[in-house]
Amino acid sequence: MSSCDFALPELLAPAGNETCLHAAVQAGADAVYLGLDSLNARRGADNFTLETLGDACDYAHLRAARVYVTMNTVVLQSEFARAMETARQAYRAGADAFIVQDLGLASELSRTLPQARLHVSTQMNIHNVAGVQACAELGAARITLARELSLEEVAVLADAAAQLGMEVETFAHGALCVCYSGQCLMSSLIGGRSANRGMCAQACRLPYELRNVALARKLPQPGEHLLSPQDLCAIDLLPQLARAGVASFKVEGRMKSPEYVFAVVSAYRRQLQRMAVDPEGSPKAADGDRQSLSEAFSRGFTTAYLERKRGNDIMSYGRPNNRGVLAGRVAWVRDGRAGIDTVLQLAEGDVLEFWTNKGHFAHTVSSLATDGRGCAVLAPAKPVGKGDRVFRVRSAAAAFVDNPLLPKVAVDGSASLVVGQPLSMSFRLASGEGSVAALDEGRGADSAQSHPFPPAVDPAAVGSFEGQEVEAARTRAVTAEDVGSHVDRLGQTEFALSALDVTVAGDPGIGFSAIHKARSAALDDLRRNLLAPTRARVLERSPERPFQPAVRGRGMKIAVWATNPACARAAKRAGADLIYVPALNYKRGEAVVAGQRSATAEQAGYPKQAVIALPVAEHDLVDGTREAARGFDAWSAVHPGKPVYVESLGQLSRAADMGAVPHVGSHLPLTNPYALDEAAALGAQLAWLSPELTLGQIADLAQDAPCELGLTIIGAQELMVTEHCLLMSEGPCDERCDVCPRRKSPHYLRDRKDYEFPVITDCMGRSHLFNGVQLDVAHAMPDLMAAGLSWVMVDTTLMTSAQTSEAVARAVRARSVAHASGNAIGKAAGTTAGHLYRGVS
Repeated sequence: MSSCDFALPELLAPAGNETCLHAAVQAGADAVYLGLDSLNARRGADNFTLETLGDACDYAHLRAARVYVTMNTVVLQSEFARAMETARQAYRAGADAFIVQDLGLASELSRTLPQARLHVSTQMNIHNVAGVQACAELGAARITLARELSLEEVAVLADAAAQLGMEVETFAHGALCVCYSGQCLMSSLIGGRSANRGMCAQACRLPYELRNVALARKLPQPGEHLLSPQDLCAIDLLPQLARAGVASFKVEGRMKSPEYVFAVVSAYRRQLQRMAVDPEGSPKAADGDRQSLSEAFSRGFTTAYLERKRGNDIMSYGRPNNRGVLAGRVAWVRDGRAGIDTVLQLAEGDVLEFWTNKGHFAHTVSSLATDGRGCAVLAPAKPVGKGDRVFRVRSAAAAFVDNPLLPKVAVDGSASLVVGQPLSMSFRLASGEGSVAALDEGRGADSAQSHPFPPAVDPAAVGSFEGQEVEAARTRAVTAEDVGSHVDRLGQTEFALSALDVTVAGDPGIGFSAIHKARSAALDDLRRNLLAPTRARVLERSPERPFQPAVRGRGMKIAVWATNPACARAAKRAGADLIYVPALNYKRGEAVVAGQRSATAEQAGYPKQAVIALPVAEHDLVDGTREAARGFDAWSAVHPGKPVYVESLGQLSRAADMGAVPHVGSHLPLTNPYALDEAAALGAQLAWLSPELTLGQIADLAQDAPCELGLTIIGAQELMVTEHCLLMSEGPCDERCDVCPRRKSPHYLRDRKDYEFPVITDCMGRSHLFNGVQLDVAHAMPDLMAAGLSWVMVDTTLMTSAQTSEAVARAVRARSVAHASGNAIGKAAGTTAGHLYRGVS
């Protein structure tokens, strides 16, 4: 690769509010992503409105930056029309692309607004080639890949995307979700705040204890925050990622401060500039940039899965929040004051954190003095001791001072003052290095030929003004120097004069206010003409969607999720109509009973006609993946004409292509008719609905559903799937997961309120965390039937065979009573109804 054909990938920055938008663009972002007041995964950020979005787009576009609107939540039926209208009006306001999670919204945007770019959110969990291909069929221009991928996998998926005319985007910096692609139900099921609805309460950052059921005690662990990863920092991997084919580097942080945005984007921009100078090398970040990143926000940094790291070294067990940078240690304590032997230059306004043997606390430096030894002298609010560590978690010197006029837009101008001719003035974008036109050339993100970015500004635009005829001077004539001096007074505008050509002839006489008026009018005209490509967008009416015909199920059938043959056979004897067997538990030696790997449950095989359930995480057999290491192919038991349980868009599409009959799991949430219709068009025969839906929402969906619908009614609810094995906190691990002795004993996490969350690690070394309270809504069977469901499921993952028989018999009895009399059985004690009646925030 030579420097002449090297295109730098896009640098994509978060903009949680207007000030952060300015910080991102001023720091050198090529694009920003932002949310509107709802339907985005960071509803807690300040966000934007449709009224303020237009100004945000104008600001960014004039500075050669793009604006992507996040609509990356699941969309309910009652919200869908509003979501579509919001997208249409956001496109009219200037949005360059939409980042979407919901399958229905993605398909409908692709159908009705094809001129707007569709970017698939990381929350759609795209981590294999099948997922890439499915996104291409959906009409996506870009995919934000799952964060659980290695560099080698990224290269494979980027190549597959390029062959289909798409780009891939990867996260390069910021917070990591411990759960796969952020598809987490923990905040929702224990606190009612749904991460899939933009209201994550970050339960993963709370303290937990890992315990073994058999030992009934806390296990050794390196800290309390067992679900809290370090922050991703891939600044040194940018060259490798660029060579792997990544088109955009994404910085996480729409809930972060403008100081964070400015510091991080600046550091990554400088790294990209190093890459531009040395496109064939692998330049490292400067030490100053590393400190700047640490001080902006850090739980400790990791490259994590990109470099195949998944162990304890990627976790922030000790603390779940910003640790900042070491400022020094307490050298002495006297009369309520402390001397700090500093390794940093402190300043008034800095926020420090003292770490003592009784905990830690923050202190804002209000006044600063030094002693004879050069120690900084402070008066901490709480007692500290000699040797205590002091960290700076916010630097006053790094405060971002907002100026919405920056960066200035460079223009070239011309002015003509010829006696007997009208006063005329015109401006156009400056040419040459540093201009907006130059900034917009050679973007790596323009590489997808099938989905080019529509122009946000017209680089050939000219702004002009023509005034009254210029008269000869009666006293002093206006000179070219006078004209230049007054035209260049642009301090309170967003423009900066790069060059000016002035024509003066015939000793013109004119008031300077007329020159100011001409300049302002010409620049206003330039602004309008520059932004014309986004201001002149027309929204055409689209034909109504031809929905798939409605499907009516006959009666209520009972499915059972069984992770071992003993429970599967017990379920069949108790009256189950269908058995799902996870592919991860299908092979002999991988049966799990009540969270415990056990060979005793495999004395007989699984019942005939059992349906294989594909895993949530299913990587391609690429060198370095856990699937490749174990030779595990989840598709080996999937056959044409046979049902298969799928958990992602990629699996749904692949199953349909090979002629299998897909049953869609709840990890591909289908929460509106458009998502159901798209799934049915891909061959879905049965859809298992999200546990976040209420009874009323289920009834609305079932009314004209194009496939049969089901809901889990009894069992442990899975909160998250993690690439990091949660049992690793117990101590060193050889990662031979298929023979790991820890898997032979049930484990759980205990929280501060003494709730116990079962943990199971599968044969791929991925952990599954379950809710501490069992779901049981069998008593709602009459309501579920009336709502239009055709299937209910009993999940026996954490049950013995005896418990399975009892649970399935309860579901069968509930069905029989409801059929016979319309009555309900009693509610089970000590269980939860989940969100069936209370919904989510």
